[in-house]
Amino acid sequence: MRAVMACLLALGSSLASAAGAQEAARAQGASNTEGPSQVRIVQGADGYRMTVDGQPYHVRGAGSASGDLEQLAARGGNSFRTWSTGTDAAKVRAMLDRAQRNGLTVAMGLAVGKERHGFDYDDEQAVAAQLAALREEVRLYKDHPAVLMWLVGNELNLEYSNPKVWDAVGQIADMIHAEDPNHPVVTPLAGFDRELIDRIKARAPSLDLIGVQLYGDIGELPAKLKAADWTGPYIVTEWGPTGHWESPLTSWGAPVEDDASRKAQLLQQRYRDTIAADTRQGLGSYVFLWGNKQERTPTWYGLFLPTGESTPAVDAMQQLWTGQWPANRAPSIEPTRIDGRLATDSVVLAPGGVHEATAPARDAEGDALQWRWYALEESTATTIGGDPEAVPAQVDLHARIDADGRLHFTAPAKVGNYRLFVEVRDGHDHAAYANIPFRVEAR
Repeated sequence: MRAVMACLLALGSSLASAAGAQEAARAQGASNTEGPSQVRIVQGADGYRMTVDGQPYHVRGAGSASGDLEQLAARGGNSFRTWSTGTDAAKVRAMLDRAQRNGLTVAMGLAVGKERHGFDYDDEQAVAAQLAALREEVRLYKDHPAVLMWLVGNELNLEYSNPKVWDAVGQIADMIHAEDPNHPVVTPLAGFDRELIDRIKARAPSLDLIGVQLYGDIGELPAKLKAADWTGPYIVTEWGPTGHWESPLTSWGAPVEDDASRKAQLLQQRYRDTIAADTRQGLGSYVFLWGNKQERTPTWYGLFLPTGESTPAVDAMQQLWTGQWPANRAPSIEPTRIDGRLATDSVVLAPGGVHEATAPARDAEGDALQWRWYALEESTATTIGGDPEAVPAQVDLHARIDADGRLHFTAPAKVGNYRLFVEVRDGHDHAAYANIPFRVEAR
């Protein structure tokens, strides 16, 4: 009962906030004078197509709530997705206005309760309260011309057991269609199989398409679609580098991250071989992530460094989206080695030992390069599904860097697991990076 009351109180607060936000928006005068975009998914002899205001529209997108939208547009992107909306109407409307100024559309994420976070889909009052709150969010933004579609939740199938979640998704989709007939509705899935697709077909038949989220295994998408008997349209709502959960591990269990250049190569391969290759069911994709975040490391998924420099992955996406490389490209980099050993060699160092690390880098335009090396304690996070993580503590290495970027450092005195990072900048807001996990133990 306490959970129900808390949910109802939260709903009351949400409705009050939404009403206040709507009043504020009316008082300011609506920034949208064009009316909502008319988005349709149509089926023809050659497969499914999306249209926006009657014109063909294939999504060249990225996941981003606060990234450099101007650069996304300049690089050839036409859309971005979010993971939640909320009732801060001024903030969301500013985001939508910014998208519209840059010729971008927005796949609007609606935060839906996850079973793994404690949401109970057997609690009918909580489910009804969630539906009512989401209705207010949809009403706030549905008429903005930058809205492309609605994303109901994110990876609701991750570690779930109650199939009633798909009943709720179906109810949300029905509600959105009633409130907003102009934009399609999708739910993004963390992988899928025949059982899941059958449940969605039966319990949420009003979804217009599904969202597919695959990383290192995205090459299996055609086979997965066939095995699951999904013949309808889909959009790849997340894809990117090989995930930390599917990467090689050191002997002590640290995941091995690809360097920036290798990730860019994989993005090109995965996009061309799988995403762009499906011209019958696929309606486009959102690469992850147009920005940066800590998820096992500060560099694993972001296409930008935390300090804002673009990496080879951004150049790769520009080439995929436009057919043209930028005039000045990010540096290229090779894997990091400690004393000549790679991450897959499970590098173990003695406390206080002196070592050399290398990560050869080159710049296509001959720009002078600057190396930055640093070490962090290895992440102990066990979160899944992109849940928040803290950046691990930095470690003093007692190091010096040669002119060619070689690092000479002293291993930490404390036994434990660490990761050595390198960032190489070209002085033109571009960078490459690499890292290597290592362990310190007494011998």
